[in-house]
Amino acid sequence: MKFCSDCGHAVTLTIPPGDHLPRHVCDHCGTVHYRNPKVIVGCIPEWRDRVLMCRRNIEPRLGLWTFPAGFLELGETSGEGAARETLEESQAIVEIGGLLVAINVPYVSQIYMIYRGRMTNPHHGITPESSETALMREDEIPWDEIAFPTIWHSLKFFFADRARGVEDMHTLDLSIRPPRPEQAEVAGNAEA
Repeated sequence: MKFCSDCGHAVTLTIPPGDHLPRHVCDHCGTVHYRNPKVIVGCIPEWRDRVLMCRRNIEPRLGLWTFPAGFLELGETSGEGAARETLEESQAIVEIGGLLVAINVPYVSQIYMIYRGRMTNPHHGITPESSETALMREDEIPWDEIAFPTIWHSLKFFFADRARGVEDMHTLDLSIRPPRPEQAEVAGNAEA
C-alpha cells in the first residue's frame, strides 16, 4: 500500500501507538489501514451418493479439480456466499447445511469456511470458471488432480464423516506452504 484510501496522501509502514504490529499509517490524516485475512467460502454439493466437482477454467491451478468455493462478498453471510459460489461455478442450486470445516491458511492470509450442501436437483453445468462439472462418487474423485490442499482435506473430512454416519465440525491449520507441483515431483512429496 502506498497511498491512503481516505485522503490520497502517502502512507508509512510503522507501528502505531498502542499497537504491536506494523501498519500502513497515513502521513496526512493519521488513518491506520489494517490488512486482514481473506475469507473463502464454499460447499461440497451432494446429490444422493455423489458430490459435485468442478474442473477449474481459471488460474490459479487451471485444469485441476475442486468443489465450488471463492471469496466471501461484503454484505452476505458465509452460507449465502457458499451458495452463491456454487451457482456461479457450477449452475447448481444448493441448500446449505452445517459447517464441515474451518481451515486456517496463514501463509496466504486466508480462512476457509466449507459447508455441507444438498443440491435441490441434479442440474449442473459449465461456467466461465469451470470447464467441466461432474457428479462423482468417492472412488471417482481424481485425488491426484485436486487444485488445493484445502479442497483435498475438506473432501477427506466429508467422506470420513459420511462413512461414520456423522456430521462433525472440523478445524485444521495448514501452517506450512506445500511445495509447488514441480518441486513435489522432484522431492517425491505427496499432497499436503
